Amino acid sequence: MSSRAETSEERTRRIVSERRSLPDAPGVYLFRDRDDQVIYVGKANSIRKRVASHFSGGNAEMVRLIDEIEFLVTDAESEALIAEQSFIKRYRPRFNVKLRDDKSYPYIAVSLDEEYPRVYFTRERHRAGRAYFGPFSSARRVRETLDLLGKLFQYRTCEGKEPGRRSGSPCLDYFIKRCGAPCVDYVDRDSYRANIDLVVDFLSGRYGQIEEDLEAQMEAAAAAQDFEKAAAFRDRLLSVRSLFERQRISGSAIGTADLIGIAIEGSDANAQVFQVRDGILAERQSFYLEIPADSDLAQVTSEFIEQFYSTSPAVPKKIVLGPDMVDRVESVSTFLAERRADSKIEVRIAERGDTRRLRELAERNARLALDQDRLRTEHRRQRRVESLSSLAEVLGMDELPVRIEGFDISNLGGEHTVASMVVFEGGRPKKSDYRRFRIRGEELRDGPDDFASMEEVLGRRMAAHREQADLSPHDKDRDESFAAMPSLVLIDGGKGQLAAGIRALEEFIENGVTVIGLAKQMEEVFRPGSSSPVNLPADSEASLLLQRVRDEAHRFAITHHRGRRDKAMTGSVLDGIRGVGPTRKRLLLKHFGSPENLIAAGREELEAVPGLPGKVAREIHDQLNRIG
Repeated sequence: MSSRAETSEERTRRIVSERRSLPDAPGVYLFRDRDDQVIYVGKANSIRKRVASHFSGGNAEMVRLIDEIEFLVTDAESEALIAEQSFIKRYRPRFNVKLRDDKSYPYIAVSLDEEYPRVYFTRERHRAGRAYFGPFSSARRVRETLDLLGKLFQYRTCEGKEPGRRSGSPCLDYFIKRCGAPCVDYVDRDSYRANIDLVVDFLSGRYGQIEEDLEAQMEAAAAAQDFEKAAAFRDRLLSVRSLFERQRISGSAIGTADLIGIAIEGSDANAQVFQVRDGILAERQSFYLEIPADSDLAQVTSEFIEQFYSTSPAVPKKIVLGPDMVDRVESVSTFLAERRADSKIEVRIAERGDTRRLRELAERNARLALDQDRLRTEHRRQRRVESLSSLAEVLGMDELPVRIEGFDISNLGGEHTVASMVVFEGGRPKKSDYRRFRIRGEELRDGPDDFASMEEVLGRRMAAHREQADLSPHDKDRDESFAAMPSLVLIDGGKGQLAAGIRALEEFIENGVTVIGLAKQMEEVFRPGSSSPVNLPADSEASLLLQRVRDEAHRFAITHHRGRRDKAMTGSVLDGIRGVGPTRKRLLLKHFGSPENLIAAGREELEAVPGLPGKVAREIHDQLNRIG
């Protein structure tokens, strides 16, 4: 990184020198600013030529901020794409197109590695023996699809490698015809697997195959004179055909394809993916994007395609794009061919007929989604401003409470007392500024004391502010959350907790920080020096904002408390057992879900834990029995 004393002319000469030394080879390049932050990641067949194009006619604001150019040479552009996506996810550069909230898009998984596979919601896709379908644009879309699958095809929803419950009787799903109850042998393995095959066909878009299979099963059952089973297959076939008929589009000659339409507005964009399978509109996915202002539509489309299909487990054999992508068909085809190595892929521009009509419909939906999102965003912003204004007025504050800090104590069972600090800025959570505390003085007192614990944690917050505020903003040890001065401090509790907080926050109060307590029972707000609550209706926007802060502080505290309690319980149960270290402790807790379930597990259940040797499982079982 360059020196702070470097002049503009010196910086320009240095960057020109860096550009000339870049390799004429495929790879990835990164632009960094003066603060060493990655602001853009790109890939190219020729790093030198592509970087030069940014300086000759690219984003002027980005070029002005570039202070250093890094690069990584690869053997081919396909390898550069993998590296580019990895860097974008790691650094989230401000000038790259990014899927909004793309940390973990949901998938549907089918556990084909189990004797009686499950079909379930997930956000991971790395387990061997599992088939993954997605990504879906929202958790709601996944749950709607799972609900539909449950109605059409019967499969178990119970967790664990084996079906069933300890009671030995079928669950409610059997009685509402959502599961054939393999747990009590009401359905054999082959019949159950046939249902799972239909689920996989449905999620893969093989709708014609589903109808053929159901019809064959119905005829086979009828030939065997099992008319009850034949009737069940007939009813399922009719339901499937009815569903497909409703979703079938005119001009089913489109076959199987993804049609992509994108709309842009300022620094926001929306991408619509119409997924047509066997002439049926199977899914309509909607993704919001964050893009640099004045972005080119073709570039946004290209980057979206790369991000979307780099995380998608499957790529259809045909992709249909708009006219803006004419010059990029070849590059998109090359990338997608790498993702669909088993067969050829066709990337085409929609020119006429039903294909063009449906592709334009995707683009029109993208525009409407973007307009709706903008209206919702503006509406939420206005509500936040109104609630902050109302709150400032009722509390007698000179300025809006832009930064609100909420504190809560959690000591369930009287052990492992912890505290939380959550931050809302502009009426929205700022999770990067959340902090947790372990109460240090707990062991010096006889049992839990919420008042003393609150005084301790607020005193530590005050001390941290004094320490951090004196550090330079460029100091790597500076904690911005503790260095910031809040406008409003919200304490979870009534007059007692508020009194403890005032003792610790005198310096904040002298500097104009407002401190209040929010009592749970009647949602009453208390101010220092007054025994009567503030006149603030519990259902007002201002009160609801305070309740959200309080509830978030409580959630954050109790999550931390449960984590410490679970770790302590699991450790105390498993400590001393040969062959059980931190990794296997985590494995057991993840498998059983809680220490309570682990303690209640039988020998066979422990032996069935994937990755746990049978000898270790038996030793754990013996240890659990010894401690009761």
